[in-house]
Amino acid sequence: MLVLAFLTVYPMAMLLYGSLHSTPPGMAGEYNFDGYASLATAENLQALINTAALSLVKTVLSLALAILLAWIVARTDTPGRGVLEILITLPFFIPPILTATAWAMLGNAQVGTINLAWRWLTGTDGTLVDVYSYGGIVWHMMQYSTPFIFLFVVDAFRAMDPSLEESSRMSGATRWQTFWRITFGLMLPVTTSAFILSFIRGMESFESAVFFGTPVGIKVLTTQIFDMITQRAQPDYQGATAMGFATMALMFLLLVLQSRLLRGRSFTTVTGKAYAPSVTRLGGLRWVTFSICVLFFALAVALPVGQLILSSFFQFFGFYQLDMLTFEHYRSVWENREFWTAFGNTLLLGFLGATATMILGGIVAYITTRTAWHGRRLIDILAWLPWMMPGMVLGIGFLWGFATLPHEIPIYGTLWALLLAYVALGTPVAVRVTSGAYAQIARDIEECSRVHGANWWQTMGRILVALAWPAFAVGWVLIFFGIMRELSASILLYVPDTTVLSVVMLKLWNSGKPETVSVIGLVMLAMVLLFRWVQLRFIKRRISTL
Repeated sequence: MLVLAFLTVYPMAMLLYGSLHSTPPGMAGEYNFDGYASLATAENLQALINTAALSLVKTVLSLALAILLAWIVARTDTPGRGVLEILITLPFFIPPILTATAWAMLGNAQVGTINLAWRWLTGTDGTLVDVYSYGGIVWHMMQYSTPFIFLFVVDAFRAMDPSLEESSRMSGATRWQTFWRITFGLMLPVTTSAFILSFIRGMESFESAVFFGTPVGIKVLTTQIFDMITQRAQPDYQGATAMGFATMALMFLLLVLQSRLLRGRSFTTVTGKAYAPSVTRLGGLRWVTFSICVLFFALAVALPVGQLILSSFFQFFGFYQLDMLTFEHYRSVWENREFWTAFGNTLLLGFLGATATMILGGIVAYITTRTAWHGRRLIDILAWLPWMMPGMVLGIGFLWGFATLPHEIPIYGTLWALLLAYVALGTPVAVRVTSGAYAQIARDIEECSRVHGANWWQTMGRILVALAWPAFAVGWVLIFFGIMRELSASILLYVPDTTVLSVVMLKLWNSGKPETVSVIGLVMLAMVLLFRWVQLRFIKRRISTL
């Protein structure tokens, strides 16, 4: 409880404190409501409207596309569905900053690769794509929210008893009525959870807005908070913290809304009767559905990765003549001390953060699922709180919290600051993954172990952990990916000696070095693909065996 309180309640309390305190962290000042009063400006209200509108549009479109892709993979005879599922989910594991930099080069109105190719093919001076717009922000957010929602709904399609849909058709309903009233209706818990979580992730999105919105004056809450702290001659810590606390309150209201929406309704779809999931025979249309899945992969993965490779070998992005081919960017990255510092910090924080988070999540999950302690509900809530706190907001809370700690606890300005923030952000994932694994293990197996003379530690290690280790491994990989892609909290908590790869990429991009950014992006992508291969090759095979 103490650890969870420090990781969740403490930064929330410091957010409230900072929003009422008139001076920067660690300085004497007075208490007032000036931070909240400053939120009522036209600029901040426009940022709030932009944030909500962009997130809503992105979530609706992503949900519709994810449901279509999940239906294709789980309920049709489309060829290669197993491979397609892997390809569709791959964008979720790629850090958004990689695809952001790639699409900034692909969709630039003047020298973007897509527009250069369009002009060459048509002989005109027109612009086909401009990502520096509201549409560009939505499109980039969709690239990782669609596979995120897909992961939620694809198994729900597989688990649904087809007799429910057959009963609807026999009662006279059309295919569309059956899908809307039965299939989609029974998936409401999954779809609303995915919708709310995706909407929250959209509200906290930073990379999409800072790359495609800031250059053209489109402001959202996260970029406003970032600008208040880092882009002004006199940082407005109180206003930024007040905005962060208000954002967190908005997230809480969204989760309450989801709870009220589902209260008192039954969504039972899996019963004790045996059934086999139905597969829709599409005939010739199965190649159309196959093409839809491949097209999504091409736009979300192949095209951005191709752009990173292309720009890494030319002297200047946008000028692709043979006499401009070079390996200079690879050499400059190899000799860049800041890159190697960031590379080492990212790997260290990834391994330590994922391991510490899974240990904490495993302990919390054990208490909440395998004990009858009266305080287990409180622990579960404490572990769940970071879902309400976007990375930027959590970063501000820890910024205030670490700066006001006694000098005997030197966390601010060290790797500990980033590590603790990453553990806090990853704890909800770790708890959910391990709780599900523990819930599947019958209690009589533990009782059998104790009856045969094993103590608690032996039972924990040889029974629970031994049976649940695939879930631990999956959770570890997911959290490691999360740490690699984290930018919004890192940008507020890093110092020169604790920089990470995502921060280095943003700094280089702002310095006008997209070619160098491409090389670093390819390094990060290689790490992503390596860990994804390990996950699919070893972990998934082990899970299927169990």
